[in-house]
Amino acid sequence: MTTHWSLVLAAGGQLSGDAECALAALCENYWYPLYVFVRRQNYNHDEAQDLTQHFFARLLEKDFLGQVDQERGRFRSFLLACLKHFLSNERDRERAQKRGGGRQLISMDGEEADQRYRLEPVSDLTPEKIFERRWAMTLLERTLNQLRDECVAAGTGDRFDQLKPFITGGAKDQSYRQAAAALDMTEDAAKALAYRLRKRYRQHLRDEILQTVSTPQQVDEEIRDLFSALGE
Repeated sequence: MTTHWSLVLAAGGQLSGDAECALAALCENYWYPLYVFVRRQNYNHDEAQDLTQHFFARLLEKDFLGQVDQERGRFRSFLLACLKHFLSNERDRERAQKRGGGRQLISMDGEEADQRYRLEPVSDLTPEKIFERRWAMTLLERTLNQLRDECVAAGTGDRFDQLKPFITGGAKDQSYRQAAAALDMTEDAAKALAYRLRKRYRQHLRDEILQTVSTPQQVDEEIRDLFSALGE
C-alpha cells in the first residue's frame, strides 16, 4: 500500500512530482512539534521560526534525502534525526540572512506558533520526549478535525459538537442524557451515535498514522508509542 512516507522513501534522493508533494504535505502537517523542539534548544521565537523554515527548505532540496541515512520506518523518527543533524551545523547565528532568505517553504503561522509555545506547560522532559508528545497531540487534533469536517459535510456538525467529549474521552462533567436532550433524541440513540463516531475517529486515526509509516504493519506500534508519549 502506498502512503505519503513510503512514496518519499521509494523516491530516495530523487524527489519529484508526487513524492515531493507528499513530503511537503507531511511537513506542512507536522511543523509545530519541530518548532517546539528547536525552541527547547534555547532559541527564541524568531530564531526558531527561521531555523524551522530553513530546515524544511533543506529537506525539500532534491539531493538532501540521498545524503541522509534515512530511518526507513517512521517519518517522525526520520524527521527528528534530520533536524538534530541540521541544528548541529546551524549554530552560527551570523548566517541568519542566508538561512531565511525571505522564503517560506512551509506555511507556518509565526504568531500562532509563539502563542502556542507560551502556553506549553513547564516540563523537565527531554526535548525529544516533548517532540514526541507534541507530535501525538498534533496527530489527535488533525484526526478530530477530519472527523468534524466529515460531519459538517454530512450536515451533522451539531451532533459532533455535542458528542465530541464522548469521542475523545473527556466527558467527565457531561452525561449522555444531557447530550441527548440537546440533540432532541433518546439517550440510547445518543450512545449509539457516539459509538459510531468513535469508530470513525479510530479509522481516521489509523489512516493518518498510515501516511507517516512505510508499511501498514507499523501502525499499531506507532499508536502504542505515541499514546505512551502522551502518558509521560
